[in-house]
Amino acid sequence: MNLHWATLAIIAANVVVSLRGFKDVAFFERYKFGIGAIQAGQKDRMVTSGFLHVDLSHLFLNMFTLYFFADVVIRWFGPTKFLLIYFVSLLAGSLLALFFHKKEPYYSAVGASGAVTGILYSAILLQPDMRLALMFIPIPLPAYVLGILYMLYSIYGMKKRLGNIGHTAHFGGAIGGYITTLLFMPTLFVTDTLMVILLALPIIILFVLEKLGKI
Repeated sequence: MNLHWATLAIIAANVVVSLRGFKDVAFFERYKFGIGAIQAGQKDRMVTSGFLHVDLSHLFLNMFTLYFFADVVIRWFGPTKFLLIYFVSLLAGSLLALFFHKKEPYYSAVGASGAVTGILYSAILLQPDMRLALMFIPIPLPAYVLGILYMLYSIYGMKKRLGNIGHTAHFGGAIGGYITTLLFMPTLFVTDTLMVILLALPIIILFVLEKLGKI
């Protein structure tokens, strides 16, 4: 697959910022997502945290996922709308994390997961018949199945507080990508009604669990 310049630009930005964060603790601490710092006025963290990662495996997983799905969105919408979906998803992820953890001043997280999940959801909505075979899943599976499993893992990650990773942001990103894509192409409500419903299910599960106090 030939990477579009827009995808390369996003990957390059994530790699450069993440590598700086790996080496410079002060840099990492200043730009990571932190509830207390954001509430104190450092709103830039809601964007900068989306380019920092915990380690190489965290960075690789996010960029690997972006690699598979970015080109689909670009083919349908072009680079400008792709970048718009990416950054709307990033901000939506930060906003949802802020909402869920507003009473936890010491909560922090990093990662492009929100933005990438928004692109993933957008790609699946646009091309639900995609099939993917990952390194650890050699049998090709429908992309929407992998997308939903990714979201369910995020629920588990939120519940267990796995790592310094923005699991809540996955859902904010998914919501951002989901809504933006449907705004750009509302005909999907008619042409792919089932997929629109299926991809909404993990989001609904999250809010039900939150309402029940399970998250």
